[in-house]
Order: sequence, then C-alpha cells, then structure tokens
Amino acid sequence: MQEGGSFAIDPRELLMVTALRLARLLHLDKMVRVSWSASSFTDYFRGMEKVEAVKQIFGERTEEMLRDLKVEFTWIGGYMWVNGADGHLMISSHYLNNGNRLDIYLDLIHELVHVRQFMEGKELFDSHYSYTDRPTEIEAYRHAVEEARNLGLSDERICEYLKTEWMNNEDLHRLAKALNVKCMPQTTRK
Repeated sequence: MQEGGSFAIDPRELLMVTALRLARLLHLDKMVRVSWSASSFTDYFRGMEKVEAVKQIFGERTEEMLRDLKVEFTWIGGYMWVNGADGHLMISSHYLNNGNRLDIYLDLIHELVHVRQFMEGKELFDSHYSYTDRPTEIEAYRHAVEEARNLGLSDERICEYLKTEWMNNEDLHRLAKALNVKCMPQTTRK
C-alpha cells in the first residue's frame, strides 16, 4: 500500500483482470474457444487426491472435488489459472510441456486453493488489492509455500518459485514477508 491508502497495481495485471472480467461479462468464453476440450482433473493428474497438501485444501470432499473438477489445456500462454465463468482449471499446454515440474506441481496446489475459493464465492480478482496483497493470493501461495517446505526447498528456491514477471522485487519481498520466506534482494524465476 502506498501513502494515503492507495494501491500500486501493475498495469499488466490491471489489463489482464479487466480483459477477464470483460470476457466473462460479454460471455466471450462461450464464443471463442481457447482450448480443445475440458476433461476431468483426475484423468490427467492421477493420485492428487491422495496428496496431503491437496487434502488440506478440500478436506473430506477431496476425491469428489477433484473428480468433478474440469481442466482445460489451452494454447494461450502463461501458466495456469481458474476460469472465472465456472471455476474450472485452465492450463497452458506450453507451460505443462516445458515448465519446471516442481513449479508446475506447486502451481497446481496454488490453483486448487483458488478453485476452492471460487466455489466458496470469493472474489479472486479483487481490484481493491494489489496482486501480492490480495488475501486470496496470499492464502494460495501459503499452501504452495507450505508444500515447498515439506519437500525440503530452501527459502532461496521458494523465492525463485514466487517471483513472476508481473511482480517487481518490492512486490516479491512484500509477498515473501507475508509468507515468512526470506528472499535475497534480486531473486528471479528461472
């Protein structure tokens, strides 16, 4: 937060959020195919219902939630995100095929938290907050960081995971502080 209570929102994030809201408002997601088809999450990510980190997200309903969750593989760049129209998971095929496997796993944990939040009716893109201050993002990152620590990752490697191209170093350090992760001054995601 800046002086006077205003937030510094990255223009790229604002553009992305505005585009997603406009697409949802105009129902463009039904008119323009961004993927080939939606499939069951458990068809592609077998065994995730047994992962303790995932059980912590959905509790006793884990198997049901993952079985009913649809996943769409898309040609659109980026990583993965929750579709704002119905809460299913969108995954960039390029990222899935070429990304770091550990980052993909941690992103799945992160996005599954957003799926649960969506189902609870929470606003995932609340523009009253900057990306790194948004409560839904902090909660999702908290689950991913907890799993990263369970896997034995160092704070340095966790910082590499946290850093994205849409956040500057100040944003990264504010997020890391909220998550109790110690980042060096110039951490970048590989």
